[in-house]
Amino acid sequence: MSSRRPSGTGKSRAVSAKAVEVHKPRIPKALPVGAYLVCTDNSGAKEVKLVGVIGYKGRLRRLPAASIGDMVVVSVKKGVTELRGQVFYAAVVRQKQPFRRTDGTWICFEDNAVVLLTPEGDVKGSEVRGPIALEAAERWPQIASIASMVV
Repeated sequence: MSSRRPSGTGKSRAVSAKAVEVHKPRIPKALPVGAYLVCTDNSGAKEVKLVGVIGYKGRLRRLPAASIGDMVVVSVKKGVTELRGQVFYAAVVRQKQPFRRTDGTWICFEDNAVVLLTPEGDVKGSEVRGPIALEAAERWPQIASIASMVV
């Protein structure tokens, strides 16, 4: 018995796989799972550990990695006692690894930093200390509105 679909039913695979292409700059994935990051908002967390990357599709045995603008899952390692050990969502806003923008400039930051988010994507803190990347600001307008500096 064949598992093939009859030719007249439903859409073919080639037609349904076509989608509108959204431009996302090619930023190197510099933050693998297990990396320690600075929390740059005033939510009470100081240092967090990268636990997972939302939407990562990768190869067998390769560690999932994140870059600027990605939503990640983090565990709080240092900070307020109530937050320590808890797991939150976060957005990466800075990375040390240099990357090239489409206008030809190269950008890198002094540290790797995240901003804590709620599961819906709202910012937990009320201010963001230090600069954030333009790529993260475009993807997360809530972060850009409370950021002190967008580079």
